[in-house]
This record gives sequence, structure tokens and C-alpha cells, in this order.
Amino acid sequence: MFSKSRINEPGPKQAEAEKPKAPETSVTKPSTDFTPSAPKGKAAASVLSSDLTVVGNLRTTGDIQVEGTVEGDIRAHLLTVGESATIRGEIVADDIVVNGRVIGRVRGLKVRLTSTARVEGDIIHKTIAIESGAHFEGSVQRQDDPLAQGRAPGAAPVNPAPATPTVKPDEL
Repeated sequence: MFSKSRINEPGPKQAEAEKPKAPETSVTKPSTDFTPSAPKGKAAASVLSSDLTVVGNLRTTGDIQVEGTVEGDIRAHLLTVGESATIRGEIVADDIVVNGRVIGRVRGLKVRLTSTARVEGDIIHKTIAIESGAHFEGSVQRQDDPLAQGRAPGAAPVNPAPATPTVKPDEL
């Protein structure tokens, strides 16, 4: 029934008239499909593998999972330090989960040291959880806004100033 009505009716001419419109619509669809494929709301976590060594600071508004070695400061939304990871520097994040080794200051709203964690440095937090078996050497201080002190955007230019005299003697 459907094939007879399509063959006998003048419908195909209307369909042919709509065909030029269809490519325009299909041209619009790929651009629409392309836009949602890169959502800006929630990006996947960046993973630094166990064979990777980073020398320098890392900064993101997203999530980072470190399995390798980082020699520098890290600022992120969620930071997960893997069991095989070593970080030498300051960590600043909303949520921090330490499974590996951190040598330096830890600043976070929520800080969690698992049983495999080794932290050598001060922890400034809003909430903290330390599992049995975690190794921690340093001081713990609770603050309502631990992210505001030290590495806040207003205070960031203050920190490079002391580093500049350190660099100048090296250049001499």
C-alpha cells in the first residue's frame, strides 16, 4: 500500500523540492552535533601516568589524577594522588585524596589521607579524614576558607617576587 501511494501521488516532486532543504538541515545538524561533543560543564579528569615526570606548576579548574611524579605546585578542583605518585610542591584544591606521597603544603576544603598516604608538610583544611595507617608529618590547621590564603589569585603575584631574587643569583 505504501509503495503504490508514493509512486502514483505527486508526493515525490514535493520530496524532491524538499531535498535541497534537507542538505541545509543536515549541514546545520553536524554543527549542532559538534557543539555538544565538547561540553564545557564537566570535563574528564586529566591523568598523569606513572611513567611521567612533570617539572613545573599545574593549574586547572578541572580534575587531575597523578600517578607519576610532579615537582611543582598543583591547583585543581579535585586532585587524586595515586599510590605510586610523588608530589614535591604545594597542593591547592577543593577536594584532595592522597594515596601516595606528598612533600609540601596541602590546602583543601576536603582533604583525605588514605591508609597508603605519606605526607610531609602542613595541611590546611576545612574538613579532613585520616585513615589508619597513613603517615603524616607536619601540622594540621582548620580554616573556613583554606583556599583563600597564600595561593589565591590576589596573592599569587606576591609569591613570584621572592622567587625572582633566587633566580637572579643563579643567572650571575
